Amino acid sequence: MDKLTKAEEEVMQLFWEHGPSTVSQLIEQMPDPKPPHSTVSTFVRILEKKKFLDHKAYGRTYEYFPLIAKSDYSKFSLKKLVGNYFDGSMNSLVSFLVKEENLSLKDLSNIINDLKDEEQ
Repeated sequence: MDKLTKAEEEVMQLFWEHGPSTVSQLIEQMPDPKPPHSTVSTFVRILEKKKFLDHKAYGRTYEYFPLIAKSDYSKFSLKKLVGNYFDGSMNSLVSFLVKEENLSLKDLSNIINDLKDEEQ
């Protein structure tokens, strides 16, 4: 799986949030000032080439849809982050987050309990 640029990721976020869309529908979902149709179309074609999107043709209109789930890309990105910045150690990542976010033992305990609940 390829890493996405910031702009590509912003486009994918819209697909993950709203589901299958045409380029025009995608532009409607974007904040103002809206980018030109050709710019968004270029990003969509790049994402299709990277195998993040595919399309269905309805006459001359294409409806694009995600091939990669947001959760799969999140896992990929987190593994890459941990590998690049924390020597592959999840313990180092958690330790960093605890220190930087000033998490208390109670916060950590709540997180652990939430994870245990999800496993059941």
